[in-house]
Amino acid sequence: MKSNRRKFLATTGALTAGAALASNALGGDDNSRLGRTPHTRFAVNVEMWWSKLPFLQRIEQTAALGFSAIEFWPWQGKDINAIAQLCRKLKIEVAQFTAWGFRPGLNDPKNHQQFVKDIEAGCKVAEQLDCRLMTVVAGDDVRGMTQRQMHDNVIAGLRLGAPIAEKHGVTLILEPMNIRVDHKGHCLYGSEATLRIIKEVNSRFVKINWDLYHMQISEGDLCGHLDEGFAANAIGYIQIADHPGRNEPGTGEVQYTRVFQQLQRRNYRGIVGLELRPRKTELEAARAVNRADQW
Repeated sequence: MKSNRRKFLATTGALTAGAALASNALGGDDNSRLGRTPHTRFAVNVEMWWSKLPFLQRIEQTAALGFSAIEFWPWQGKDINAIAQLCRKLKIEVAQFTAWGFRPGLNDPKNHQQFVKDIEAGCKVAEQLDCRLMTVVAGDDVRGMTQRQMHDNVIAGLRLGAPIAEKHGVTLILEPMNIRVDHKGHCLYGSEATLRIIKEVNSRFVKINWDLYHMQISEGDLCGHLDEGFAANAIGYIQIADHPGRNEPGTGEVQYTRVFQQLQRRNYRGIVGLELRPRKTELEAARAVNRADQW
């Protein structure tokens, strides 16, 4: 009886200790550890998190939750020097930012000259931020052009940008969108067409910003298509959000723990961008991200 009681107490103590560790990891006592997840390194999208706060305060909030990286949309209009200084102070990495957005479209040759100028300027910003990835968007449909023509124009534009990116040690990451929910009329969606573009450009400095939220809406079979992207050596960056809602993991239909496991199996050691809108609070979203990375 005494032996059984000792075993019971030992087991109970171990379970209690384990529960305490799990509670701490999920911010039970110390929210500053939430971003330090076991398997995956995440970058908070500071356009979508704390969107009502001044930009620099969003970076401070990111650090306060224990995340070690941020991402953001266009650099234009932002105080890049202030961002760089604050990130260095807080030891926050800029994982990626947008160098070329929806308009004007890269899918129209008349915009390629401006694209080259913007990539040059973006590379200088990336150097200030010690950042090695810049997102590029293909553009919305151009009247009178077929989808194949628009994609070929994207290829031509990226071939112009690739040598510039290579010179600066920066990788351009092309992001396909979805046309069912967020970006009706966009010219590029799904992995098949995007993989063709990357193959045709044929530069190790041009890859895909593989946003799993858009991919889930466009084609599903996330892990299967990820395997194809990794096999083609075409994935430069990963972003996530659950669907429907574009919120944190656990609020929609995607089994993100399974997806994160797949990224580990494929030896992806890059950062995963949290381009999602916290459903209620950023603290709850950070806890959900942490839970999804536990297995």
